[in-house]
Amino acid sequence: MSRIEKAIEVAARKRTLSNEDRSATEPLPLSKADASKARPKHGKGVVTNVTNPFLVTANDQGAPASEQYRKLKSVIVKLSQIGDFEKALVVTSSVANEGKTITSLNLAITMAQEFDHTVLLVEADIRKPSAMKYLGLHAERGLTDCVVDGLDISDVIVKTDIGNLSILPAGREVDNPVELFSSNRMNEIFDEIKSRYNDRYVIVDTTPLLPFAEPQYIANAIGAVLLVVREGVTTPEKLKKSLDLLKNNNLLGVVSNGVSRVSSMQGYYGYYGYR
Repeated sequence: MSRIEKAIEVAARKRTLSNEDRSATEPLPLSKADASKARPKHGKGVVTNVTNPFLVTANDQGAPASEQYRKLKSVIVKLSQIGDFEKALVVTSSVANEGKTITSLNLAITMAQEFDHTVLLVEADIRKPSAMKYLGLHAERGLTDCVVDGLDISDVIVKTDIGNLSILPAGREVDNPVELFSSNRMNEIFDEIKSRYNDRYVIVDTTPLLPFAEPQYIANAIGAVLLVVREGVTTPEKLKKSLDLLKNNNLLGVVSNGVSRVSSMQGYYGYYGYR
């Protein structure tokens, strides 16, 4: 194509887009409805191919571990349907390296693959956020910016192409995480997240319970809790302390992560348990 032809093509595209929002970046003319969907928003990301081996519900749905996450999803959905909680839950653990973020992600992914509801994963472990990294995504702004700067959560939510999954990233680092999560503004944000859409499940990944105070504030605001334990990491003493901290919260169950092969599961690895 000659330079003249290219110039004519560019001019034609500009004329076509004159009545559309100039922030739309699609190369072809769109309807107004489609153009509004196509307009890039801050932090928007797309996951075209999940390669992380820990996210089995996205990259290996036939694996035994994926089946266990689907069973966990079924339990969670059933509990919400009978009124045990209002479609919002916190996922935490006693200490680090027990798999709470991996559990949060796999549960969110397998729930988002359903047609009947959407899922919002909140990256509330602002001390060491990793959910976005597992998906190969990045965002400059997120939850902390909504609290500190008063941003609307819709401006920072990251939409993915994994079913109906969206993510609210952690946001920028702050010096006072406890004060942030105990603030009225944070409670308002959690109330808005829970009530904005009736068909949406909200999964909040937090810091571990024993080293940090934030999970208790978050659990009080969200209501329901899922506790992740890991064989060889979670000692009976740590588990008891964690259960004591959660005694006034709605504990939906305990997810047993990375347990040894047991015969009762017919050769499968046990990935969850519930009370």
